[in-house]
Amino acid sequence: MKGFLTICRIELGRVLSLKPAFSVLIVATIIYAAFYPQPYRTEALRHVPIAVVDLDGTDSSRQLIRRVDASADVAVGGVFPDQASAEREVYARDLYGILVIPQYFERDLLHNRQSPIALYADASYFLIYQRISGGVTAVAKTMGAEVETARLIAINVDPRIATAAADPMPLTAVPLFNPQGGYATYILPAAFILIMQQTLLIGVGLLGTYRNDALKTGPASSIGPIAVVAGKLLAYLILEAVIAPFYLIVIPYLYNIPRLGTPLSIFIFTLPFVLAVSALGLVIAGIFRSPLTVQLVSAALGIPFLFLAGFSWPTEAMPPFLHAIAVLLPSTSAINGIVAVAQLGAPLSYLRQPFLTLWILAAVYIVIAIVLESRRSRNVVAEV
Repeated sequence: MKGFLTICRIELGRVLSLKPAFSVLIVATIIYAAFYPQPYRTEALRHVPIAVVDLDGTDSSRQLIRRVDASADVAVGGVFPDQASAEREVYARDLYGILVIPQYFERDLLHNRQSPIALYADASYFLIYQRISGGVTAVAKTMGAEVETARLIAINVDPRIATAAADPMPLTAVPLFNPQGGYATYILPAAFILIMQQTLLIGVGLLGTYRNDALKTGPASSIGPIAVVAGKLLAYLILEAVIAPFYLIVIPYLYNIPRLGTPLSIFIFTLPFVLAVSALGLVIAGIFRSPLTVQLVSAALGIPFLFLAGFSWPTEAMPPFLHAIAVLLPSTSAINGIVAVAQLGAPLSYLRQPFLTLWILAAVYIVIAIVLESRRSRNVVAEV
């Protein structure tokens, strides 16, 4: 027990004294927390500018333009006389779509004929495309229902029946766990878990590859590999006991991200995640043995880790071999579990699979780390 605590004390001292590890584990954590959420503070795209080509020039077409401009998602950036001039603005990226109102738009409506409008939206930026198409479609559907209702009332149909006939299946959409339908509420909880994994992984990898004279000389040199690994893991748990609540509780509170889970359930799920990531960092350090190699490998794996994490694209929709690789990463199960516990308020009993997966990963990586530490100890003895 004494050796176990000695290793923990030594490792915590190295976190504070070793500049590369301190920069990653402490400084980078603060920087990410301060700056990463800023681009998402508006939650959702609003007032995306589009061009309008009004070939009709009637009261009905102008009313449609005013309604589109008044919607929360889309703004009319300009009304153009022809489609060619509007296309120039789209190619210059000043506007992101073109709404074309055809000639005889009002006449066709008055004669009870379909009067289709055309929308060309920039789908190269999918979030912008969704906002434009959704905003214009909603306005067109509402205005179309009003026109049909007015037509039915004009032929002496009861107003209630006319309203039901124009829109026979009204939809009420309720966005659960994300009331504002915001991008930040979706992306930040998962991104914070991935940031915790990356900073802890790199920091532990650097600590494991830099020279540690305390383990080669003095009383600590006789401590066994199991105690060494356990002491280091305890040190990282103590460090994350401060960082994890900051990322998973404090920042979501500051940015009004829904929080239905209790702090206790979040901590219970975070425990195997921290252990698994810390042990994986020890494994990486034991395999590569060079600080520069650890940094290069971590930088190379950063983007794959992002795509395999399961929030930029669902892991269920990935090819089977990529899904199997994703399961080996603690962030995959942690994102599924911690987000469900913290944001959705799901009880732990509903999340047995990701919870057990994290414990299995932690156990496997700890065993590998002990084996590598045992080999390192034998090499040190042989050198002496």
